[in-house]
Amino acid sequence: MWHLLEPLHALLYYAPEAFDEAAALGYDTAERWPSYFAWRSAPLGAAAPAGVASAFYSFSPKMVARYVPDRPSATPADVLAARLRAVDRTYRAVLGEDTVKSPELAEAAALARRAAEAAGTAGRPLAAANAALPWPEAPHLVLWQAATVLREHRGDGHLAALLVAGLDPVEALVSFAAVGAAPEPVFASRGWSAAEWSAGRARLEARGLVAAGGAPVEVTDAGRALRAEVERRTDELAAAPWDTLGPDGTARLAELLGGPWLSAIGSGLLPAENTLGIGKV
Repeated sequence: MWHLLEPLHALLYYAPEAFDEAAALGYDTAERWPSYFAWRSAPLGAAAPAGVASAFYSFSPKMVARYVPDRPSATPADVLAARLRAVDRTYRAVLGEDTVKSPELAEAAALARRAAEAAGTAGRPLAAANAALPWPEAPHLVLWQAATVLREHRGDGHLAALLVAGLDPVEALVSFAAVGAAPEPVFASRGWSAAEWSAGRARLEARGLVAAGGAPVEVTDAGRALRAEVERRTDELAAAPWDTLGPDGTARLAELLGGPWLSAIGSGLLPAENTLGIGKV
């Protein structure tokens, strides 16, 4: 379900319609990060860079500080309103008007909302912040908001699993690269310096989780087992919404999401290589 929903959420960070809305708010759109941090952190309110870095986990705090200004150009309320406008325009462009207005999409939105409303938010700051927002009326916007709550719910749980595994933000990225999630240069997007990456790798080498020396970084059997345990715990912590929806409801939602998923992946907007495995099966 994550693989089906994540591309529908992530279109916001790459669509030209979203960059248009961000530019209208005064954000620099020469690169995607100013609007990314604005869109994703807005539900947290006027959060300080340190708070955003904590919730986002894998980004360097120095990078977050560059893109989360102390005095942003727009209020969180303005950003949230523009975010929905961006999703509306993006979905109409990518999915098509017929799909946006279809009974199948309305059914998918209703099922996704049921799952999202069953997502517990205690100890999950990004899930809680998004779940507290009012639901929009249009089904395609409901679908996007549900996908967002569910992905942040899963993400918050994933961070808990990383903490239990003793993987700090840099180590989490190095270990993810080591198991082949994406080439190491892709993880440079998280803003850590070469020295910080090397130090994180050295800590994993000392624990016997990645092989010493060599490029690219290679995972050991122990490292692969730990990473598998992180993913198992992540799935376990993300299961409640789908348990509530039930096998039949979940299967029906998966069936209904097939067409929109293909449209999102086929749009060409999402990068072929990314740190989240978007589009991989």
